[in-house]
Amino acid sequence: MDRVHYEVDGIINNNMKTALKNALENIDGVQMVNVDLGNQTVEVGYNENTDHVSVKRCIEKSGVTINSYTK
Repeated sequence: MDRVHYEVDGIINNNMKTALKNALENIDGVQMVNVDLGNQTVEVGYNENTDHVSVKRCIEKSGVTINSYTK
């Protein structure tokens, strides 16, 4: 399983956190999602059925700004 860790801005409340987590979990190949509201981080584990570009697009479509990421 590959993992990617994002430092983000814009997760403003628990509703947005839950919506983002649900959206990421709906991507085929995503196996693990951890959204940390306090630290403004998102960690995603995925297999070969997806890639970090698809994960990044999903986060951005949710209205969250990505500051940086590490694989």
